[in-house]
Amino acid sequence: MAGFPITLTSPVEHCGPLPKEADVVIIGGGVIGVSAAYYLAKKGLKPVVLEKGRIAGEQSARNWGWIRQQGRDLAELPIMIEANRLWADIAEEVEQDIGLTTCGLTYFSESDAETASYEEWLAKAVPMGVDSHLLSSKELAELIPGMTRTYSAALHTPSDMKAEPWVAVPALARAAVKAGAEIVENCAARTLDRSAGRVSGVVTEQGLIKAPQVIVAGGAWSALFLRNEGVNIPQLSVRATVATTEALPDVFQGGAVSARLAFRRRQDGGYTLASAGYHEIFVGPDALRHTPKYLRQALRDPLSRAYRPVAPKGFPDGWGTARRWAGDVTSPFEKLRILDPAPHTGKVEEIRKAFASLLPIVGEVKIAASWAGMIDTMPDVVPVVDQAPIEGLSVCTGMCGHGFGIGPAFGRIMSDMVSGGDIGHNLSRFRFSRFSDGSKLELGPDL
Repeated sequence: MAGFPITLTSPVEHCGPLPKEADVVIIGGGVIGVSAAYYLAKKGLKPVVLEKGRIAGEQSARNWGWIRQQGRDLAELPIMIEANRLWADIAEEVEQDIGLTTCGLTYFSESDAETASYEEWLAKAVPMGVDSHLLSSKELAELIPGMTRTYSAALHTPSDMKAEPWVAVPALARAAVKAGAEIVENCAARTLDRSAGRVSGVVTEQGLIKAPQVIVAGGAWSALFLRNEGVNIPQLSVRATVATTEALPDVFQGGAVSARLAFRRRQDGGYTLASAGYHEIFVGPDALRHTPKYLRQALRDPLSRAYRPVAPKGFPDGWGTARRWAGDVTSPFEKLRILDPAPHTGKVEEIRKAFASLLPIVGEVKIAASWAGMIDTMPDVVPVVDQAPIEGLSVCTGMCGHGFGIGPAFGRIMSDMVSGGDIGHNLSRFRFSRFSDGSKLELGPDL
């Protein structure tokens, strides 16, 4: 069985050399980092992306490929509506097919309480401009024929989209370079360089790059980098397993999810499968430190997560992972350039059987590949998108598994945040200070 297609054996496409200076340095070559670079370059600025491994080597390409307005936290929804428009523009501007398709996404309802929660969300979301609505049991059966289980209702958003993540993010990175950005792979950011109390650049394994503005968009690694700089956020990361099938008959072009199974039709004729609502937490120093902040989230659905005692060597919250280092020594980011957790093999078989049982019309379901990713998560299930307490430092992290679809819009927002442009949205829900100013944390949606 194959694994994830982007590895350290993948050719280095953006190979340097490290520039001496930039207008903005972006730490992290995932969807948000390359999107920020893309929009900064289109403004005529000189952004440089530092990626310790490969572009899209981690969660930005390991996700389900959903571009989803449906079910979003209401503070994210206007940003996601913008992201839908941006994805359409990106698909026209990049020089390859990224699999972008307006296909609709569907949430099955398994109880009256779940249907009521969908109705509550719709009452607030539809006036904001989405085309989401409830489907009856009959309408759902017509949308996805051949299901062996009958659901009483479903939440459906026809304008939601899908794309192939490990095609889309590298393609966007190439578009950013074409627009004037620079990207340096195999180049870990070690520390910030500071002058007169503010950011003046980044110390990397290849040397110093000067810049008045730095964006941290490091996904699961962001909190580790920031803590070394004296900036603390209660971000953890959880393991999520994904699989893809061999080619199967086309019964539904979109994506759908029940309480325990998610699936979507892929461009190659297979289906991406995932264990919805199940994550694994490696218990490390940060997990223990932040436990009080995560209690409400854990109690909301205690069966949705499993706790593993020891993270693999070098993981962001591993017991042996360094928490402090200087700019002249090898950092944790160089010791593990691509975070590549092993998939949960039992879950792979479980979701294969669940999909085959739900849709026997597709015939024998064979798994072509499986992998896992580490999802950066926050106690209230929404990200941190804000200027940090250090002047010149901005942060966009903690996407909680929602980052691929919304990534271009948050990248655009970050490009304006650091260049004095119009952010265009209310970001107060995503502020740094919410974890320390006494505010009551409001939990966002799990999916």
